[in-house]
Amino acid sequence: MDSDSFEIIAKKAKEASKKTAVLSTDVKNKALFNIAEKLEQNKESILEANREDLKLAKELLDSGKLSNSNYNRLKLDENKLRDMILGVKDVAKLPDPVGKVLLKRELDEGLILTKISCPIGVLGIIFEARPDVISQISSLAVKSGNVVILKGGKEAINTNKKIMSVIQDALSRTDGFPENVLNQIYTREDVNKMLLQDKYIDLIIPRGGNSLVKFIKENTKIPVLGHSDGVCHIYTDESADFEKAKKIIIDSKTQYPSACNSVETLLVHKDWKYKNELIDALEKSGIKIVYSPESWHKEYSDKILSYKEVNSIEDAINHINEFSSGHTESIITENRKNAEIFMNSVDSSGVYHNVSTRFADGYRYGFGAEVGISTNKTHARGPVGLEGLTIYKYNITGDGQIVKDYSEGAKTFHHKDL
Repeated sequence: MDSDSFEIIAKKAKEASKKTAVLSTDVKNKALFNIAEKLEQNKESILEANREDLKLAKELLDSGKLSNSNYNRLKLDENKLRDMILGVKDVAKLPDPVGKVLLKRELDEGLILTKISCPIGVLGIIFEARPDVISQISSLAVKSGNVVILKGGKEAINTNKKIMSVIQDALSRTDGFPENVLNQIYTREDVNKMLLQDKYIDLIIPRGGNSLVKFIKENTKIPVLGHSDGVCHIYTDESADFEKAKKIIIDSKTQYPSACNSVETLLVHKDWKYKNELIDALEKSGIKIVYSPESWHKEYSDKILSYKEVNSIEDAINHINEFSSGHTESIITENRKNAEIFMNSVDSSGVYHNVSTRFADGYRYGFGAEVGISTNKTHARGPVGLEGLTIYKYNITGDGQIVKDYSEGAKTFHHKDL
């Protein structure tokens, strides 16, 4: 695709965003239920497309050109498809995030300021391997009134194309739903062209490894929202309950090792009396313990766990704030004061007490789905669901008021919240 052709796609997407911004909740929800219905009807053809991708990916896996974690992310099955469909329905059931009054203030009599939520506009979303991301992003975009340009991993090209065609068919059957809301691109060259469209694209959201995010940030003027990697920590405090710690750590590492919210480093208080028993339990569950890693900022995406003993909770907090990617951290402790210190002092998008790091997920938070995890300190942090895909604008209504009257003292503001 040449630059002129891509600019046409981006321009049409921008035009479509003006229409989606004012869609009624009813039209958006009908579109979502149509998507869920069409995904249900086309399950077998989606799985067949995925089998084609898996066959090609297996050759890459065997030759060492594809990691085992990415191969697992690529794989669809009945359970994942069921979750995809339920996720779309869940988004339809959530409140509309657009048009919410966030603030209403009377600046002076008859002069009313209102802060109202609105869509961001056009989103460029780049993700690797996982084809179920398409339904998540599409459903969130529809409900939040945004337009998206999607680029999935080449390993999942057949699955991505099939899922997108099913979703596009559903939207075309929805009365009142505009065209060019969901757009799909396929090549690295297309991504390079997308990164130049700062006139039409409002936000880029990458879902992938550190190299992908770094490349995008260095090659675009468009704001970027996302996270580069998931170096998550668990700190086992001196008062931690053994059974609780064992269960939480094993779940955080083994339930889905390739996920970005899988724990990568375990910090243990040097005086905790169950250290040896814990290590035995972790190794029996298939976890490999690394005592002197090459780097403490290491994302294994496998059943491998860095291990370090610390002298105090302060040492644990300092280690995390230095080496974490700012994703998700957890403390295991029966000491409520220490839990509070940890949760207030650790600077990550998710900080937990006595629970698995794997809870860092838009679906588990009740967001219906997510477009990704943000470690940014901007308008959205953590799992980015519907609220994270909206921004706001300020409206003022009056009856002929002018600033001159206030600057010269004829009138004064009283700033009364309504």
